[in-house]
Amino acid sequence: MKINDNMDGRIRKNIKSGLSVAIVLKEDQSTGRLTDGIVRDILTKSLKHPHGIKVRLMSGEVGRVKEIY
Repeated sequence: MKINDNMDGRIRKNIKSGLSVAIVLKEDQSTGRLTDGIVRDILTKSLKHPHGIKVRLMSGEVGRVKEIY
């Protein structure tokens, strides 16, 4: 099954401020537990990242995007 490129959290151009996403926090990487929120800032400078683009949510939490809603 092909992933829709617009929903791929590993590509920076897909992530915009105000977007609803699920991220994995650093402390949850071992369990894969996801945290939902709204993107405030994009922290990754590169165009792509194999583990997901790092963002800061409106809540202040920082993690890598795993899902885009």
